[in-house]
Amino acid sequence: MHTPPSRPHLSRRSFLKLLAAGGATAAGGYVLYETAPWLNYDQQVASLQRTIDVGAPGPAHLRELVRAATLAANGHNTQPWRFALTNDTITIRPDAARRLAVVDPHDRELWISLGCALENLLVAARALGYAPEVTYPESVDAIAVRLAPGSAQAGPLPAAIPLRQNTRSLYDGRPIPMADLDQVQTLPLEPGVVLQVLTSAAERETVLEYVTRGNLQQYADKAFVAELIAWLRFNKREALATLDGLYTRCAGKPEVPRWLGQRFVAGTQPQQQADADAAKLRSAPAVAVIASTTDDRVAWVRTGQVYERLALTTTALNIRSALLNQPVEVAVLRAQFQQALGLRETLPQLVIRMGYAGAMPRSPRRPVAQVLAEAGAPA
Repeated sequence: MHTPPSRPHLSRRSFLKLLAAGGATAAGGYVLYETAPWLNYDQQVASLQRTIDVGAPGPAHLRELVRAATLAANGHNTQPWRFALTNDTITIRPDAARRLAVVDPHDRELWISLGCALENLLVAARALGYAPEVTYPESVDAIAVRLAPGSAQAGPLPAAIPLRQNTRSLYDGRPIPMADLDQVQTLPLEPGVVLQVLTSAAERETVLEYVTRGNLQQYADKAFVAELIAWLRFNKREALATLDGLYTRCAGKPEVPRWLGQRFVAGTQPQQQADADAAKLRSAPAVAVIASTTDDRVAWVRTGQVYERLALTTTALNIRSALLNQPVEVAVLRAQFQQALGLRETLPQLVIRMGYAGAMPRSPRRPVAQVLAEAGAPA
């Protein structure tokens, strides 16, 4: 679950010079991509991220739960899930066509993403008056959620589902109040999953060392960069055409034609990316690391649940967060990172920075109709 690249700011003058080199046609295309009033990205995304509908129970509730699940965090915004609805059960399966073969060769982050979707579904189900029962993927490649009758559970997390986002900008450095940190540190966990919250400068510098080393290795890997480019959406036309991927505007970057954007990303030097992420991490007053005692599908799903629970909790507290997973995505660094943090027998799975910043544009999501595995699902 990587974040889009952050490089030194490319000024409008620099962009115009590059565009001029591509000719007047390219420049005209850039203006259309950037302004295109008929492509109202914010309006379309907002329509997908409305609050959870708590109307009458029935088939519509199942689709509403799937919609809540699709708003979960996931790697490269690939949205690697398929849902099936049968009577009182929702099944979540991986979408192999959306796996990240380079950055996630063992599908670890894919199953973490499904765990995030599961957690959103469970939070929404309890708010709608269900008592969900989960069957984890121990012997099959699927997660099943049976929606048994229950009573509605109030709380701040359901309202946080459509508001949660990975805020990939610099934070303002303000410390998180101790009362809020206590809520984060005492978050309910899943079996076999642990949460470590790091607030001292020395601890955060240790994390930074491994984020930097991870960036240097990943951005020197042409296959990694090519896979990243494939999932970047450089303008709203691309973002609305696919409703997936990493829309660069969500990271504070200007809209550009694909030919220019991919040239810029492909030319990123590893140290540039390392320096940009170092600034972001140092702007965050706290870092959370989620780890697990085992490293299998069930552990990954439960890790995703804890991460989404953390993200919803911080959202409700007006704390921003974003992932910096380089230390666990680069295989040769993971064991070293584990030792450096004193995690002993638990394996690091996710790294999250937390702090305060303004909201960024929201990532797109595919509508429910596109993620249902069966055409005959309840309407």
